[in-house]
Parts: sequence; C-alpha cells; structure tokens
Amino acid sequence: MIFPFFKNKHKQISSQLKVDIHSHLIPAIDDGSQCMEESLTLLRGMEALGYEKIITTPHIMSDAYQNTPENINSGLKLLRNAAVNDGITMEIEAAAEYYLDDHFYELIKKGELLTLKDNYILFETSYFSKPLQLEEIIFSITSSGYIPVMAHPERYRYIKNPLVEYERFLELGVIFQVNLNSFAGHYGRKARELAFFLSKNRMISFLGSDIHHKKQIDTLRDVFNSKEFKDILKNNTILNDTFI
Repeated sequence: MIFPFFKNKHKQISSQLKVDIHSHLIPAIDDGSQCMEESLTLLRGMEALGYEKIITTPHIMSDAYQNTPENINSGLKLLRNAAVNDGITMEIEAAAEYYLDDHFYELIKKGELLTLKDNYILFETSYFSKPLQLEEIIFSITSSGYIPVMAHPERYRYIKNPLVEYERFLELGVIFQVNLNSFAGHYGRKARELAFFLSKNRMISFLGSDIHHKKQIDTLRDVFNSKEFKDILKNNTILNDTFI
C-alpha cells in the first residue's frame, strides 16, 4: 500500500544515499532475485535512484538458505561481471543477512562471518517470536569484536513495548537498520508505525532497501520523493555513506 503523502511516483530523483547495505541481488541463492537478468534490472533501478555502491546481503539460514562465503563470493563475481557488461557502474560488494539460530553460534566460533565493512554483522530473527537467548547471542556477537546491526526491527511482531524493548537493544550494543519501504506501508501498517517511531526517537543508524523484486524499486522512488524522507534524514545519524 502506498500512502497519500507519497506523490510524483515517476519523478526522477536521487535517494540522497550513496550506499545501500541490505538487498538480495545475487541470483538464485535465496528469496531475492531468481535470475541474472532480474538482478541487472534491479541494479539498474538502484543506480537510477542515485546509489553508487551496493552491499548485497543474501540470507544465511540453516533450515532454508544454507549459503556460505564461498558460494556468495562466487555469485558476487558473476554479478559484478554481468553488471560491467551491462554498463552498470555501481560498486557491488557482498556480506550476509544472518538468521540467529544454532548454526549462527557455530559461525561465530569459527570466525566465518561476512561483514558489512570491517566488523558490522547484519542479523535478523523470527518475525513472530523473540529468541529465548537473544541477549546471550547479542553478547556473543559483541564479545567477538563485531557490531550487531538488527535488520528491519520495525517488522518484528514480538515488539510490544517499543520504547523499552528498542532501548534495551541499544543498551546491548545493537544498532538498527530500518527498511525504507516500511515508511510507505509496504510491510503493513504496524511496521510503518514502528518505522516512524524509531525515526522520531532518533534510533536509526542505517536505512536499507531490502530489495527482492522490481516493485520495491518503485516504492523506494516514492519514499525518496516524500517530505517524510527528509525528516528521517534530519532526525537520525544515518551511517550508510560511511561505507563508501
């Protein structure tokens, strides 16, 4: 659903962000792009919005997407080559979006983590139930020298007391990456409300596209063209472009 304040859908604008840190663009390894042509279409759309660098983040989830640094980097190489041949000039890197499960514990112990920049770890949890040992897992991340970045905290339905629960995550050293399309209601009314709550309370450190398919590019354009987007940038210290 696109809300009324998102206007001028087809106006060509710049996102004012140079770097995106969350997307699913390597073809056929998770629930994102399923072929190279689709990936190139998405990259062209991101480039048209003004992005200069993409750090794409395939899911790593033991029971669904058993990706590894090896197959992700192999897919990244193919994507880069195809992008160059297509005339796309954006820089393309890869990290991962880690699902916090038992397998993730093992990856921390082995030190086999794909990070954003030097030591930022993008992670997600179940949308419906808070992991019983979530604080312990976060401690494992920080004590191993990583900075935990919670992907789309506005989408977790187990958040019942936003101020208390989000502040507790911040106390534990977590920083938040909000999906841009949440502000347009793409993930539902509750996620939209929590996205604006996080922005109003100056809790957002990263803004992500979380691009999976072309329709989301169109919604991104609407978000970037809104007055609310300028307020989001004004209210929060957004770190995306420190990764340039």
